[in-house]
Parts: sequence; C-alpha cells; structure tokens
Amino acid sequence: MTFVRIGGVPHHVRVTGSGPVCVLSAGLGLGWFDWDPVVPLLAPRRTVVRFDRPGLGLSGHARVAPSLRAEAGRISRVLAAALGGTPRATVVGHSLAGFHAEAFARLYPEQTAGLVLVDSSVEERPRVLVPRGMRTGGARMCGALLGAAGVPRALGPALRRRLAPTPWASLYGSRRVWRASLMEYVTYGDVATELARLRRDTPLEPGLPVTVLAAAAGRRDRKWVARQRDLASDLGGTLRVLHPSGHLAMRDRPAEVAKAILEGGCF
Repeated sequence: MTFVRIGGVPHHVRVTGSGPVCVLSAGLGLGWFDWDPVVPLLAPRRTVVRFDRPGLGLSGHARVAPSLRAEAGRISRVLAAALGGTPRATVVGHSLAGFHAEAFARLYPEQTAGLVLVDSSVEERPRVLVPRGMRTGGARMCGALLGAAGVPRALGPALRRRLAPTPWASLYGSRRVWRASLMEYVTYGDVATELARLRRDTPLEPGLPVTVLAAAAGRRDRKWVARQRDLASDLGGTLRVLHPSGHLAMRDRPAEVAKAILEGGCF
C-alpha cells in the first residue's frame, strides 16, 4: 500500500506484479478493491497500478469537483508518482472511468500503449440542464445533511455489500466516500460533455489498440450492447461481449477482462 500526494491530496495507490504497465480505474464511487479478481491474473505478466480517486477508497478528501481533463491528468500523475516516471501503459477504465481512460489516451498519446473500456459509460448526446455551481453546491449540502443524519454509517456498508461482497464495505460508512460519490454523480454530465468536445478536437493516436468490453446478462441488454458496439466502432476498436455479466464485469468475468487487458497493449 502506497500513498502519493497529488494536488495536495493523499492518493491511495497499489502496485502489483512486473512487466509492461497497465493502470486500472474503477467506476463511480468504486475502489481499488473492485479489481481484486483480475489482478492475480495480470500480475505475473504486468505491472498493475490501481488507485483511488480523491474521496474514494482510502484516498484523502476531494478538494474540488471532478473534470475530465483533471481526471486524465490524475492518471498520468499517479503513474509518475508510483513508478518514478511516465511509462507507456495500457489504460483501463470501468463505467464512468471509461471517460477518464479515453481522455487520457487522447491527451497523453505518448504514455498510452492501449485502451480497454470495461462496460464503459456511453453518452451519445450529452447535455447538462442545471448550472454546474448549483449541482456541486447541492451535492455538498446533501452530503453534509446525510452525514449529519448518520445515513452513510447506517446504510452505506449494507448497500455496498448488496452491490458486490467485499471486506472493504465499511468504507461506505464514511461521509468522505458519500460526498465524493455524490460529486461524481452530479458532474457526470459535465465530464461526458467535455469528452464529446475532446473527441472533436483531439483524435486518438492512429493504430492505438482499443478494446470495448460490454456486459450483458440477457436479451434486455441488446440495446446496451448495440451502444457499446457503436462506441467500439467510433474509436476504431473491437467489441467483446461478456455474457452473462453484470455491470461489475471485472468481478463477474475476471478471466475475460484480464485476457483483454493482456492483449490490449502495444509495447
């Protein structure tokens, strides 16, 4: 376990294994431990870097609301701080962090060996209706009220265990984690809109290996898989459907996720 200070915030980072680098970033409100089933499959052949965004997992309190460029830059700074340099890495993003991973690949092509999106968020026509300041202010107020009422401690660990069993469920009894999760939720539209603009202005490096993994549990997921297929096509990548799988595909189908990561880099 390591802590590196970025922007004045202690970031929890875990580095496992040896070989070419891959960096794993989990979705909204999730933590480093959500990748646990995948890491043993990667570590014999990869240096695996996991980290918690501010407020989540074991990282320190978030000081500012998230933005796309800041999150892409965070990945670069985590790699530099944890590994003592800026190696080329296969960057892997799950759900909301798929936005961050794609932005990293566009903004830091010299550091990107491949891009793997694990049931990534997809927004074809992103927009925001309420001003950002109102949303972030409301999230801070809501987080304070819920914390004062004891809601995180009373409900957080149980809700997390229902999502997926983990010995780290107690972290979701923390006001810090609830505030950070709320802030990621209310700025989701901003991040999606930023990515839409970035796609217009900053292309991916030609020939970059891109893999999109779509989780599917049944026929009702056909529209979701179609959206993931369109995403893969837009990025010039390949689609792999993980079936059956819930949204936490790295837990439901760890072997297939690990295989995609191992095959998804150009070093």
